[in-house]
Amino acid sequence: MEKVILVRYGEISLKGLNRSYFMNQLYRNMKAALAEYEEVHIEQIQGRYLVKCLKEDIEQVVQSLTRVFGIVSISPAFQLENDLYKIKKMALDLIKKQEWIKTFKVETKRANKNFPLTSPEISKEIGAHILTYTNHLKVDVHHPDIKIYVEIRDKAYVYHEIIPGVGGLPVGSNGKAALLISGGIDSPVAGYMTAKRGVELIAVHFHSFPFTSDRAKEKVVDLTRILTQYAGPIKLFIVPFAKIQTEIGEKCEERQTTLIMRRFMMKIAEKIAIQEEAKVLITGESIGQVASQTLESLTVTNAAVSIPVFRPLIGMDKQEITEISCKINTYETSILPYEDCCTIFVPKHPDTKPKLEKILQFEKKLDEKNLIEEAIHSMEIVNLP
Repeated sequence: MEKVILVRYGEISLKGLNRSYFMNQLYRNMKAALAEYEEVHIEQIQGRYLVKCLKEDIEQVVQSLTRVFGIVSISPAFQLENDLYKIKKMALDLIKKQEWIKTFKVETKRANKNFPLTSPEISKEIGAHILTYTNHLKVDVHHPDIKIYVEIRDKAYVYHEIIPGVGGLPVGSNGKAALLISGGIDSPVAGYMTAKRGVELIAVHFHSFPFTSDRAKEKVVDLTRILTQYAGPIKLFIVPFAKIQTEIGEKCEERQTTLIMRRFMMKIAEKIAIQEEAKVLITGESIGQVASQTLESLTVTNAAVSIPVFRPLIGMDKQEITEISCKINTYETSILPYEDCCTIFVPKHPDTKPKLEKILQFEKKLDEKNLIEEAIHSMEIVNLP
């Protein structure tokens, strides 16, 4: 008998001829997530990954695995020989440790068809054994207090927990994207949602020192660091933006300033994305949430760049986005009271239905090429593991 962890994957099993590519990426990501543990071994078995923890705390290993995209669920389990007597004994020992229960159910999955009994027969044998050697338990197949799971594969696996994973696809299996990250609630969630589809992230932040403090920058670094728990290593580009904002504020109509700033951000992010071989830009915008996120404003923003712009939160309301931010532990950091460049220089009456032609006329007043080159030349790069 050995304590192990069963790891289940979801969409990967449907990938046909490309399945091995996704499986190998998931394996690499699992190894990276467990790199801090010295005595952990990962192997592939039929329909599962198997993690063996020789000296490590299984609960900590499980917690690390719950943040790996591509994993749908995890079960700490006991591995033993395909011997019905040993399986029954293990199931009985496991259920006796749960002193609070009054009802149970046994569910069996027989992947190894060489085992002499069918799945229902195995469950019946184990259930009868438990009833024989306990005096207070009953079987309830509909709403049991606990389920004892048995999987018959190359070995037998007995367990009672199925811990949800984050699902999705392994990060790195679907290319790279550049996330425009602010210190707010939305953009970290957009990064999380994109990484969940297997996309590797880099991040671009626009810092407006001295109009914003260094604490605002540190806040974004902390948010990006939280994202790395799910998305793996992220290279964060911190771009100085105060000079560009000042120029826009001085030379452009106030109603248009937010949108022109947004277009500058997109242009700079596009250059960084191309340099880093990222194929798309990611933003945390949602239709109608603020003035710069009307359909007209988003259309004008898109026109600033030639590469695609993805908005994973486009149809979500603030409550839905906040719920995800709480789930991924970015919310408490996002609401820290340090303003970023998106919350300063906000006009009193922004244009919600801008015209591209008018925006372009204002942009002609700006030394766009030099402003962008100077910002990129002065940017700071932070590699977050």
